[in-house]
Amino acid sequence: MIDKINQLLETVQAFQPATSAEIEEFRIRMLGKKGALNALFEEFKQVSVDRKKELGGRINTLKMAVQDKIAALKADWENADTEQRNDDLSRPGSNDRLGTRHPISLVKNQIEEIFKRLGYTVAEGPEIEDDWHVFSALNFAPEHPARDMQDTFFVDKENEILLRTHTSSIQVRIMENQQPPIRVICPGRVFRNEAISARAHCIFHQVEGLYIDENVSFADLKQSILYFAKEMFGEEARIRFRPSYFPFTEPSAEVDVSCNLCAGAGCNVCKGTGWLEIMGCGMVDPHVLEACGIDSQKYTGFAFGMGVERIAMLKYGIRDLRLYFENDLRFLSQFDSVI
Repeated sequence: MIDKINQLLETVQAFQPATSAEIEEFRIRMLGKKGALNALFEEFKQVSVDRKKELGGRINTLKMAVQDKIAALKADWENADTEQRNDDLSRPGSNDRLGTRHPISLVKNQIEEIFKRLGYTVAEGPEIEDDWHVFSALNFAPEHPARDMQDTFFVDKENEILLRTHTSSIQVRIMENQQPPIRVICPGRVFRNEAISARAHCIFHQVEGLYIDENVSFADLKQSILYFAKEMFGEEARIRFRPSYFPFTEPSAEVDVSCNLCAGAGCNVCKGTGWLEIMGCGMVDPHVLEACGIDSQKYTGFAFGMGVERIAMLKYGIRDLRLYFENDLRFLSQFDSVI
């Protein structure tokens, strides 16, 4: 067996490839599943105990020699290929174009970065959920219309398994498994059974936030949203809160931001109002806290949620949601970015 190891070492040292393909063939011949090294290891299993230490060391030395030889040959070949390309002045120029980020990814990443600066961490969860995490734990009544098949995609109606309709299900999972303080944002794709149009789609993306601690107030919520709006839309951005209703927050509000296309003067995008709706928010309902095992007498919190497509529409002046899903390179190439 020692003679066989020595012969293979000599073969490795003498090997000089003529093409890069020969390097790969040599790698497979030596290190492949049916290669010489594997055959040695199989034979090694039959060696007596008193010889295992010596032979094992020799085999490992051989293996390292093979790996080092292949790495050195590949590096030399790549360097030679680069030099050849640089020296060949008649070689046609490359017309390859760099890829671009999707506008949804750009905006989602920016939203995450803004809230990370406020101390939020990013949490994710499954897209296929159960009724408890999507509806029941969030204070949805059994007869709530959102449970209807017209709004929700059910995977298994009998066992109440469905595609999540919002990323609030991630917040429920966090509250069930973590005691306050909690400060998370939950980005993700959600699904609703809606007709596809310029203003709506059956698939879209959300970023929801949750902050739970002692003495959290609505004033904390307002200040956080104001900070986000100024970071996302510019220092001149203004916000307003309108009373609303959500089963899982009380009090609840819709948040509008001053239209950045007309600077609040009024245009066809904001329908002449000077304001554009960007999210819903509110103080977490005590029933939700209790359902998730958090003491509502000790802790309070706020939650908010926004559609990434809506934020991207406002940021980039996009007027048709369907553009996000058509993968038209003429559209996507406008969003050059490396972040």
